[in-house]
Amino acid sequence: MAGPNLAITRRALTLSLLSGAAVACSGEAKAKKETPMAKDNPDPATIPDFDKWQLSDQEWKERLSQEAYAVLRKEATERPGSSPLDNEKREGIFACAGCGYDLFQSSQKFDSGTGWPSFFDYIPGALGIKRDFKLIIPRTEYHCARCGGHQGHVFKDGPAPTGLRYCNNGVALTFKPA
Repeated sequence: MAGPNLAITRRALTLSLLSGAAVACSGEAKAKKETPMAKDNPDPATIPDFDKWQLSDQEWKERLSQEAYAVLRKEATERPGSSPLDNEKREGIFACAGCGYDLFQSSQKFDSGTGWPSFFDYIPGALGIKRDFKLIIPRTEYHCARCGGHQGHVFKDGPAPTGLRYCNNGVALTFKPA
């Protein structure tokens, strides 16, 4: 009889601790400011061809591979180490795989050792942000400002000068060599 009661107690304790951690983290985020990226979420009127990239779900399914659709439209995450763009070292532009909008310059890329292409900054006006609570603890998700395609999450463990790491799904990007 002690077994089932103990399991319920452990489950209740775990849920309680996770709830407390989420509340504590969200309070900390508000105290420090919502995000270090106040320049984000540009006005759609300033984005070239914004209206042309507001496609239906069916149009996106027809346009994208299954994996790219899962990441860009359903906010999935690709396997780490699966993208050849993680090792891309040439000069050029990393663009949204959904609509081709320029997101990052190659000079903004660095090797984070995480298995995903990572950048310390982005092209101004290229990204929009939102809070993501899928893992209970809030994270900052970023997406293509033109088509809304999910790119990845930003973390505060990147190199100077920003201290940020934009951890991107490689399948959500294309590379345009200089």
